[in-house]
Order: sequence, then C-alpha cells, then structure tokens
Amino acid sequence: MTKISASALRDDFFAVAPSATTRIVELHTENLAEDAARLLAGLLAADARTDPKFFYDAQGSALFDAICQLDEYHPTRIEASIFSEAREAIAVEISRALPDGFQWVDLGAGDAAKSRDWLSAVAPRRYVGVDIADAWLRPAVARIAEAHPDLDAIGVVADLTRPQMLAPVLDEVPEPPLFFYPGSSIGNFEPLRAITLLRTLRQLGGGFGGLLIGVDCERDAGRLEAAYDDALGVTAAFNRNVLRVANRVLGADFDPRAFAHRAWFNAEERRIEMHLVASTQQTVRFTQPLPAERDFEAGEHIVTEYSYKYTPARFGALLDAAGFSSHRVWQDPARRFAVFLAIA
Repeated sequence: MTKISASALRDDFFAVAPSATTRIVELHTENLAEDAARLLAGLLAADARTDPKFFYDAQGSALFDAICQLDEYHPTRIEASIFSEAREAIAVEISRALPDGFQWVDLGAGDAAKSRDWLSAVAPRRYVGVDIADAWLRPAVARIAEAHPDLDAIGVVADLTRPQMLAPVLDEVPEPPLFFYPGSSIGNFEPLRAITLLRTLRQLGGGFGGLLIGVDCERDAGRLEAAYDDALGVTAAFNRNVLRVANRVLGADFDPRAFAHRAWFNAEERRIEMHLVASTQQTVRFTQPLPAERDFEAGEHIVTEYSYKYTPARFGALLDAAGFSSHRVWQDPARRFAVFLAIA
C-alpha cells in the first residue's frame, strides 16, 4: 500500500494542532486538472485502472492508518521493530555518509509519526514533510516544529509521483536531502517506474544525498494476501473509498457498494494486486473534466493497486540501476521486511 503512519487514529492526533510556526508549500494544486484527466482516462480504458495516490483523501488516509493497526497487516510492526533495533547503527552510517548535515525529507509523511524518533537520533538541519493529503500534513508539521523548536520544519503538499517538483524547496539550503520513504510504498511502482523514481531522488541530492527506505519482502502468499484482505473489512472500505474520490474529482456517480474488494498475490509478477469487481451490470456517468459514461459488466475489474514484493538482492539491483553508489540493508530475523540505507 502507498503509505504508512500507524498512529494517526490516536485521540491526540485529532486535537487542535500546536501553534508552532511552520511553512506549507502547495505544489500539488498545479497538477489537479492533469490528475483528473488521468483518473478519468484510466476509468474509461478497456482495462479500467486507478492510481494508488487517489486512495488518500482524508477518509482514505484515516482508513489506511486503521489498516496499519490490524493483526493481519504486518509491514508496520516489522518495519518499526527494525527501526528500533537498528536505529543507532543506521544513525552512525548516516553521520559517516553525510557528516556536514542534511535535510530529512519525509516522503508520504502522513502524521509524521515515523519520523519523530529519527529526528532526535540523526539531528538533521531541516525537516521537510511531503504528502498529498494537506489536511494531515499541516498538523503533523506543526507538531514536529513544536517538538523541535530549533529545526526548520516545512510541509510540502505534493504528488510523490512527481518528485522533481521538490527541487526548488530542497535547493533553498545547501545541505543535501536524505529521503525517508518508509512502509514499502515503493512497491506501488512497477519496477521500471520504481527505478525512475529512485534515480530522480538520487539526482535531487546532487550526488551527495541519500535514501532510507522500507521494502516488503517476498514470502508465503497466504500471509501476504491476508494483509490486503483483512477479516474486519477495513481494507475493503479503503479500496472502495477510491470510488468516493472519483465521484468528487470527476463528478461521477459510482455506488461503492456495487463493487467487491478482491486482493491476491500474483506469483509470476511477484506482486499483490487489489481490484474492485462490479457486482452487477451498471453505467457510471462522469461530468468532469468532460462529460462521459462507462458501462461496467458484472464481474468486470478496476485495478486499484499493485504492491511489488522484493528480495534484498532484487531491490539492491534496483538501487544500483538508479545510480546509488552504495547501500546497506537491515532485516528482521524472519526476513519478512528490509530497510535499506542507500547513498548517492
């Protein structure tokens, strides 16, 4: 799935945000019309598909954080355990690689819970939280600023599929970026697109930055599938929520109840696939960005997400292909998850 911040449903998250002074940069608004056109084109295609980024309005973000607390959803807990066990060792490696300071760039920041322990451990010169969900990003950055008053804390509302947009913000200071990309969100990109994204992140560092990234690993298909199709149906609600987003963005009339959630592991492609399957024949109408309609036959699928799983060797090969000069990896004892520190 596309992002992880496991503590967002705590009562204190919904309290009034602190009064700390922060700066929020809006970069996503420039692309809203283009995003709507791509969403419509995907839903009108012969093989209908949506991009995972459309999961994450405020309701989708809340549902995803609920997923992260489910028994079936293992990546959150395993990644957290690796961070806890290896934090000191990773911090030492970061200080060796970036001795003159760096910007901590929190990709898909959400409520920024995953960055909080790291900021004290690695002492960056600047915090840059990046997320497409404005409503979640603002209070998160304010809390970072309150907890670390000497840290320059900035929020950037942006689409992570266009990381090059971050360049003007990152270039404001001389320190290179260390991108923090937890939760195996990289799995949502098909391998060639993943290499392109990783290469762009390396280039944004000007050859001097780095990347701390979480990667979900290949293992028993049954356990993987349970993580994406939980018994309580939270993931099903999360998946259907993308149709609510389509209704709002495209002026559509989807009935989310008329689509069933399906998730399975495609062993040949080494990925989890999430689909919405039409329960009955239905016609969906769109009014934005132009009038259109689409018939969905009973049993017809909308692909909403791929989540690729990697061995450490296979993901290391992606980092090499993206041009990173070196990397180290830490794993849990059962080798279910991997955390990579890659240096440009």
